[in-house]
Amino acid sequence: MTRIRVEGAAPYDVVVGTGVLGELPGMVGERARTVAVVHAEGLPEIARPVCGALEQAGYVVHALPVPDGEAAKEAGVLAGLWSSFARVGMTRTDVVVGVGGGATTDLAGFAAASWLRGVPAVLVPTTLLGMVDAAVGGKTGINIPEGKNLVGAFHPPAGVVCDLATLVTMPREDYISGLAEIIKAGFIADPVILDLVEDDPKGAASPDGPHTRELVERAVRVKADVVSADLRESGLREILNYGHTLAHAIEKAEDYRFRHGHAVAIGMVYAAELARLAGRLPADAVRRHRDVLTSVGLPVSYAADWPALRATMTIDKKSRGSTLRFVVLDGIAEPGRLEGPDEDLLAAAYREIGR
Repeated sequence: MTRIRVEGAAPYDVVVGTGVLGELPGMVGERARTVAVVHAEGLPEIARPVCGALEQAGYVVHALPVPDGEAAKEAGVLAGLWSSFARVGMTRTDVVVGVGGGATTDLAGFAAASWLRGVPAVLVPTTLLGMVDAAVGGKTGINIPEGKNLVGAFHPPAGVVCDLATLVTMPREDYISGLAEIIKAGFIADPVILDLVEDDPKGAASPDGPHTRELVERAVRVKADVVSADLRESGLREILNYGHTLAHAIEKAEDYRFRHGHAVAIGMVYAAELARLAGRLPADAVRRHRDVLTSVGLPVSYAADWPALRATMTIDKKSRGSTLRFVVLDGIAEPGRLEGPDEDLLAAAYREIGR
């Protein structure tokens, strides 16, 4: 296995490997008596061995299923977890374990952050997207009708266990969706990721590919390095939102039925076109965005009502007052900011992804 350290006020390890559930008891710790395993209801075959490993270590384990996907990230589901925590007697020394994709770990993390003003959480992401993005970094939250992830808290986990064996059973489209966040890490910080994908797109699009473990570890290291320096997204961490300003607007427009990675892929191309039109990114770098993303089966175009998308983008978390702010590139692995772009520029970049 590989251990990747995330530094900060409360350092923790991200363990990457195959058959690594044995790491869970050490992350839960000796102070806990009760463990609430919050898991996606469609993953009983993965939740069972997690519960088994914890029970064998002597904990009192309560399995708490939640809806699959973004349906879990709702206020009503969160309130239900609070009631369950009360029912099983969760104290401040007890632990929440989140098992599932990014939506499940986001919810479990926020439930832990808000119960008794904060109890420890250990996360077991079971999707590619969850491993390289959602479970690492301490961001937790839920959606509201007005937008995605607008309610939440920064709550670093006590540890993250990425068992690569769970990727083998993922639906192909979901796996490919997760590649968007890996490719994003390549564009903002680690071009070797782009080289690996370009050398073998077919292998990159499969959990059995020769570079799967390296791609996961490189993406996790990018995120670990960034969040170690900036937990609360006050500066550097904003680069992890590359492509997300438009992506979150697309997800809301599609009532969260659009895969997050697909939206991020489109959002990255939009940000690249925006940077090109602003005179900051060469055209060949924009073409590389399109080529790398399409080579693994990710979308790079989208057509919907621009005024509605633009209105949603106004409440993006990077905005300051009425000023819209974008993460853009000045070159591969050279992220920067574009603040208050002209409305005509925004619309022109959107026309480019509608072609």
